[in-house]
Amino acid sequence: MTYSSAASSVSKTSATIQIKQSAIDFGIIPATESSLPNPAELFLGSLCACILKNVERFSTFMNFTYTHAEIVVNATRLEKPPRMDNIEYVLKIYSPDKNINLELLKKNIEKHGTIYNTVKEVCTITGTITIV
Repeated sequence: MTYSSAASSVSKTSATIQIKQSAIDFGIIPATESSLPNPAELFLGSLCACILKNVERFSTFMNFTYTHAEIVVNATRLEKPPRMDNIEYVLKIYSPDKNINLELLKKNIEKHGTIYNTVKEVCTITGTITIV
């Protein structure tokens, strides 16, 4: 499998990533810090998307239903060299099925997530999953 995305920027303004039929604006100047995601936040967003995609995937394989899922990812940024270090996630799955095997789900997310596996090679990832 191969993947592709493209991006462009306008000097002293902003930038946009083009992926398939989607455009994602991101900030490149201090004036947009509070309104547009920065590259580090897009990186964490990619991890969120990977985990949520696998929740959907494994809901079929593990035979459980859910109405929706929410994830929050936090990371610590080190300065020299600038990089992500500790990443923590909290995943909430809203489901009437209170008997979901959360250990197996977590194992599957961590084993089969493309972004997850890429990131874990360079920093620590810890997470919790709860049913709500």
